[in-house]
Amino acid sequence: MSLPHAILTALLEKPSSGLELTRRFDKSIGYFWSATHQQIYRELGRLEREGAIRALPSQGATRGQKKEYEVLPAGRAELARWTAEPQDPKPLRDTLLLRLRAAAVVGAEGIQEELRRHLDLHRRQLAEYEEIERRDFPPEKDAVEDRLRHVVLRAGIDLETFWTRWLTRAIEELGETTGAG
Repeated sequence: MSLPHAILTALLEKPSSGLELTRRFDKSIGYFWSATHQQIYRELGRLEREGAIRALPSQGATRGQKKEYEVLPAGRAELARWTAEPQDPKPLRDTLLLRLRAAAVVGAEGIQEELRRHLDLHRRQLAEYEEIERRDFPPEKDAVEDRLRHVVLRAGIDLETFWTRWLTRAIEELGETTGAG
């Protein structure tokens, strides 16, 4: 996913100011696509210049008033084009895995602690995703839009479940060989 497409998606869900968008981004799309607030504001400007979005007319000219953006037909068409375009899976790039590989040649000092720290972080993220699922996706929510959002959340749950299992196994396996535990 690219940032402009993430922004178009969020704005189609709800027209927002840049500040509202960054806050919403942090609590939804930000779980699987990261961007700084500066990147979001820069992209809003670019999308507006390209005619994909526009700032809604303000209710009175107040200095420092925030602009609220909405998606224009060209932006919706671009998002639809991008959504339908085939894309190959991306290879996994994870710093922790690279660090484990490096530890094989420079020594494993500190690796157990780092694995435990990552395990704790993944457990917390998994608990957060499961809470979102309980709160936002009751069984009676059956609209296609809800099912699509739920599928995305399930991907996060499944990934966090994978990482917690993998990290638990790695800690156990490496504890036996390093004497750490």
